[in-house]
Amino acid sequence: MSDLRKDCDYEYERVDDIPTNPSTAPKIGDIITARLSRRGALKGLGGGAVAGAAVVYGAGQVQAMSHGTHSSLGFTELAKGYDEAHAVAEGYEAQTLIRWGDPVVPGAPAFDPNTLTAETQLQQFGYNCDYVGYLPLPLGSDSADHGLLCVNHEYTNAHLMWSGVTKENAADVLTKEQAEVEMAAHGHAVVEIRRSADGKWSYDPNSTYNRRISALTTELELTGPAAGSDRLKTSVDPTGTKVIGTINNCAGGKTPWGTVTFAEENFHGYFTGNADGHPEEQNYKRYGVPGGWYVWGNYHSRFDINKEPNEPNRFGWIVEFDPYDPNSVPKKRTALGRFKHEGANTIIDKSGRAVVYMGDDQRFDYIYKFVSNGTYNPDDRAANMNLLDDGVLYVAQFDEETLTWLPLVFGEGPLTAENGFNSQADVLIETRRAADLLGATPMDRPEDVEPNPVNGCIYAMLTNNTRRKEANVVNPRVSNAHGHVLEMIPPGTTAGGSAADADHTATEYTWSLFVLGGSPAEHGGMYHPAITENGWFSSPDNVAFDKKGRIWISTDGSPKFGFADGVWAADVSGEARAMTKLFYRCPTGAEHCGPEFNTDDSAYFVAVQHPADDSGSTFDTPSTRWPDFVDGVPPRPSVQVIVKTGGGTIGDA
Repeated sequence: MSDLRKDCDYEYERVDDIPTNPSTAPKIGDIITARLSRRGALKGLGGGAVAGAAVVYGAGQVQAMSHGTHSSLGFTELAKGYDEAHAVAEGYEAQTLIRWGDPVVPGAPAFDPNTLTAETQLQQFGYNCDYVGYLPLPLGSDSADHGLLCVNHEYTNAHLMWSGVTKENAADVLTKEQAEVEMAAHGHAVVEIRRSADGKWSYDPNSTYNRRISALTTELELTGPAAGSDRLKTSVDPTGTKVIGTINNCAGGKTPWGTVTFAEENFHGYFTGNADGHPEEQNYKRYGVPGGWYVWGNYHSRFDINKEPNEPNRFGWIVEFDPYDPNSVPKKRTALGRFKHEGANTIIDKSGRAVVYMGDDQRFDYIYKFVSNGTYNPDDRAANMNLLDDGVLYVAQFDEETLTWLPLVFGEGPLTAENGFNSQADVLIETRRAADLLGATPMDRPEDVEPNPVNGCIYAMLTNNTRRKEANVVNPRVSNAHGHVLEMIPPGTTAGGSAADADHTATEYTWSLFVLGGSPAEHGGMYHPAITENGWFSSPDNVAFDKKGRIWISTDGSPKFGFADGVWAADVSGEARAMTKLFYRCPTGAEHCGPEFNTDDSAYFVAVQHPADDSGSTFDTPSTRWPDFVDGVPPRPSVQVIVKTGGGTIGDA
C-alpha cells in the first residue's frame, strides 16, 4: 500500500486510534472510577437528578433503581441484521430522497458513473453525505412539508467510484482529473424539498436555492480573531482572510437565526509533504499533519505543506453560511477554535447569548463550548449574523462531582508568550495545545455534542477508545471498544427539567452517564434493565432530539460486532430512561449519519454514508448496489426520509 494514499475509512480508524495528545491530565475513565468510589454506584450512575432512572451493568455488576418499562416510544423494535438492503421498524417506510450524482444545480447533467468529471460533479450531489439540516420554507415559518435540506459531503471512497481502483492502488493510479472529482464531491449541498399530498418527498432540481459548496472552487472567508494572522497567509492569499474550499465536512448544526454551521473534521489527512523542521512542526504534530490520505498535493500545491506551509492552518474550523441566500459567502468562524470538529450545535441561553457545543473527534481529545459576547435578537436576523465572531471559547475539565469550563483566553494562565502564544489568534490556531496546557480532561473520541431543547442538558457521543487500558466499575472492559453517552447538566435544570431554566453560560455544571455502549452481558454495557438483545448498540456517533426531547443515537462501528449501524431511540427521563430501541439499520458497509427531524416530527432524515465499504468490495464487485440495485450502477451514498405509513409522528404509537 502506498505511503501517500491509503483507504480513508481505514485511515480514520487507524489514526483515531493513535492519540496525538501528550496531556497527562486524568482520563475520563479515571474520573468515573473516582466518582463511583466517592458517591456510590446508585447515585453516581442514576442519571444525575432524574428520579426513577434505571441502569443495568454487565454480569456480576450492580443492577439498580426502578424497573418500569413504559416507554413513550410506540414503534415495534427492529431486529438487528446485516445485509444488502436497509430496514426500518414495522409501520414505517424509507424513501430515497437524493443520491450521490443526482443533479443539484439547475441544468446539471444526469448521473453517469462511467463519465465522472469535476465539472459535472460540481453540479451534482456530492459523496458520503453526513450532516443533514432541515430549514423550513419560507424563512421564518414552521412548515413541515416544504423546506431546504442542507447536507455535508465528508469524504470520498475512490475504490467505489471508479473501475479498476482498489484501496491498495489508489495512490498510484488516480489521475489529476479523478483527484479533482474527489475535490468537487467534498463540501456541502443545499436542495429545496417538498412533501406532496400523497406523502412522498422529493427535491426540486431546478430550485434557485440549490447550490454546491466544494473543496475545489468555492471561496470562503476567514473571520474572527484569527483572520488576517500571518499564520493564515499564503502565496495565493496574502491577506489571510480568503480560502478556497472546505474539507472533511462531518456533522453540523443550525442556528436560531436560520444559518447552518458545519464542521471541518479530519483535515490533516488531505496534506502531503514533510513536517520535520517545518515552521509549524509543533502545531502540525499535535494535529497529525500531514496525513497523506489523498493525492491532491500532487496536483494542487496548496495541499503540499512544503510548498504552502500555512495552508493546514486554514482548515479545521467551523463554517457558517446562510442557505436562504444562494449567493452568501460561507465563513470560517475562527472564534470557535481549530481542531477536528465533529459538529457545532447552538442554543440560546436564557441571558440571550448564543452557546455552541462542540467535540474534537480523536481519542483523548476534548469537549468545548463557545459563548457569544453579543445577544440574540429574534426580531432582527441581520443583527445575529456575526454573533459567532465574538465570544469566549471554553474547554471541559471533569472531576468526581463537577464539569468546569476553562476559558481559552490569551494572556490568562499559561496562554502567554512564554508558551508560544502571542495573540488570541495563536490560541485559536493551536486550540488543542492551549487546552492541553489548561489541563482539560482527555475524552474517548468526542463526536456529536448537542443540547436537548426540551430539558436543556447536553449529550456528548463518545464513540470509543481502544487505547484505554484501565478497567473500572462503570467500564469493566480492558479497552472501550463500544463508547458511551455523557450527560452534562447546566445549573438551573436537571436531566428531567426544562431547557428554559438552564444556564449555559455557567462555568460549572454537574454530569452523569446516560448509557455505556456494548452488550450488558458481554461488554459491560449500561442501559435500562428492560432493553432487548436488539436494544444495545456500539459506538455512538451522532444524535438528534425530537419535539418530546427523546434521544435518537446513530452509530459508527457496529459492523465490527456483527450487525449494521443504525439509530437507537430512548426516553431521557421517566421510568424508561435509557431503554434504547433500534429503529433503522443501514445496508452493508454503511454508516448512519445526520439524524434530523422536520418541524413537526412527521419526517426523519438520515444520511447513509459509504454503502458497500466492506472488505474486498469495489466499484466492479460491490457488496451491495444500494439504493438502486441496478447492474452497472455503483452503490450511492444517499439521504433517506423515513415516514410513518399513513402519516403521523415518528416514534409515537
